[in-house]
Amino acid sequence: MPLDALALRAEHAGLDASAPPQQADIDGWLIRLSPGKAKRSRCINALRAGALPLDDLLTRCQQAYDAAGLPLAVRVTPWSQPADLDERLAAKGWGSFDAADVMVLEALAPEPLPAALQALTAQDYAATVGALRGSSAKAIAAHAERIANAPVAYQGFALNDAGGRLLACGQMVVDRDIVGLYDIASALPRQGHGERLCRALLALAQAQGARQAYLQVGSDNAVAQRLYARMGFVFAYRYHYRSPEKELV
Repeated sequence: MPLDALALRAEHAGLDASAPPQQADIDGWLIRLSPGKAKRSRCINALRAGALPLDDLLTRCQQAYDAAGLPLAVRVTPWSQPADLDERLAAKGWGSFDAADVMVLEALAPEPLPAALQALTAQDYAATVGALRGSSAKAIAAHAERIANAPVAYQGFALNDAGGRLLACGQMVVDRDIVGLYDIASALPRQGHGERLCRALLALAQAQGARQAYLQVGSDNAVAQRLYARMGFVFAYRYHYRSPEKELV
């Protein structure tokens, strides 16, 4: 599959994997209203150019986010519509933040099945990764709700040492022949546990029929990008968020 086609496939798979129960369509834009920490589950994805003028569409979206008690943010990708959306939002003074790179792996390499992964329920996984990230109880509950009810089955795991101590955790979403890696977090950073976990997840995903993979990593996270490059992942595309808010946490 050409890289451009795999990039688009990864974008579609990522939208399915991160879908929260609280979402709706407004004139071709997919709005997500989860109170969780992940911005991809509480932002606008401008999937199609609708009939409304941009200002009217933004007003309707603002009303929805105000009602949900959430700040308005648009996730801008190479496929956002209208095609000049980023420039038009920038002209309004909307700031750009949280750029992320989507990386893809064109072919999974055969590896032995892992024996050291502990499967976690959605609730336990959200609590585990939330504790590592310092998430609020509200954000943890929203995360658990989202992954438990996602249209593509959630699979979350912990990597522990021989004494049962947590080393790293992460989740994967297998969507037919492509797998997405999400929320990779290490309890002991820079000791190789994150890479061990990712390789184990990819081996498990391949056994379930996955042949390609994708993940999302902060554009400024050079350490993680080097790790994924060692595993064979390559840059596919970048996205970022824009918002009229001065700060968005």
